[in-house]
Amino acid sequence: MSIAKNVRLIAAAALGAAVLSAGAAIADASPAPPEAPAMPTAKTPGAESPLPEPAVLKAAQEGKKWEGGRWVLPDGSPTFNIERGTENTDVVKKVDWMTYSGWRRYHAECHTCHGPNAEGSTYAPALKDSLKTMDYAKFLGIVASGQIRDVGGTKFIMPALGDNKNVMCYVDDLYVYLRARATDALPGGRISADQRADKPQESVEAEKACLGD
Repeated sequence: MSIAKNVRLIAAAALGAAVLSAGAAIADASPAPPEAPAMPTAKTPGAESPLPEPAVLKAAQEGKKWEGGRWVLPDGSPTFNIERGTENTDVVKKVDWMTYSGWRRYHAECHTCHGPNAEGSTYAPALKDSLKTMDYAKFLGIVASGQIRDVGGTKFIMPALGDNKNVMCYVDDLYVYLRARATDALPGGRISADQRADKPQESVEAEKACLGD
């Protein structure tokens, strides 16, 4: 690994540590919200949005718990909490704060290359597909240090974003949003303010610590 990549990874780790430290300092400040009801297993008549495969959703959510103002899996990686409609499965009734924040940050920082709703473009992959198999650690590494892909002799360059606070201070939110898209738990489209959970106090403090406000 080059020195430049090492520096970017160290910078990313420092930002992550700031976020985690801020969250730990006020652990349990935000009460646990209700876990989303079970996702529908069959689309309602006329619905267009795909629903997650039950086995895929179970693997992506099994053992999750509310900890430090976020939903996390047993391995410590963040995850989503999304309620879909039953009368109309195209409808998203409620998403957790991190999914909502990730949606906002994605469309502010990433969609120009990776396409709306993480569905890709002619020069960048569909992250909706990439995150089906990419784990949390690899995602953090690629975002921080960048990546060069050679496809039939054509090089596609993902820039290193480890020193971009507008990305790295919200990298967990981005990961959660993209995982929700990758599993089809979250359909494409806009998420309005009335569809999102309240912002936990831990997220408020972590954001201030990371941005230096």
